Amino acid sequence: MSSPASGGASATGAGRGLGRGAVVGAAAGAVSYVLGYLVVYVTQSSRVEEGLSGINFFADLFGGDTISVWRGVGWVFYNAHFVDVDVPSLVGAARSVNFISQSDGGFTYLYVVPPLLLLVAGVAIARAAGATTPTDGAQSGALAVAGYFPLAVIGAFLFRYAVGDGGSVAPTLVTAALLAGLVYPAVFGAVGGAAAGATAE
Repeated sequence: MSSPASGGASATGAGRGLGRGAVVGAAAGAVSYVLGYLVVYVTQSSRVEEGLSGINFFADLFGGDTISVWRGVGWVFYNAHFVDVDVPSLVGAARSVNFISQSDGGFTYLYVVPPLLLLVAGVAIARAAGATTPTDGAQSGALAVAGYFPLAVIGAFLFRYAVGDGGSVAPTLVTAALLAGLVYPAVFGAVGGAAAGATAE
């Protein structure tokens, strides 16, 4: 039978592990988001720049603001989370676009980038938290949300491009927050964490 002292020490150790996991979770989630964007930028910036060239020509011709490549890459990055980009229409409501799904299939591999990075983040968080079971690992890995969610919301605003009177081209905010910001890091971080807990020695 364990003594109250040993029980208290165990609870304290668990609390420290969870606290360490939360800190690492925030950092790992943020790093996963940034690395994901960088992967898309490095591999797709030239394609995005080419795709924007025609639009920017007319925007520049009529004195409008051109669309920066980094912003266009941001749209593709959110598309990789299955988050559509809202594009205003000259007639009627805005339409939702996923540039990856509407492409010729040459860069559908981008759909794998966010899950893969978040799986790795989940493993790292669970290891840092000292998780020794799949359940503990999953709980720790899901803490990637702490770093991923804020950046997913900020990015949805940062990658916004104003068009005309109050219109804008931007990732759909609700989906960006709920799907990219919450579901992706919670699910894939938890899976990575569970794998780390299951294989802990």
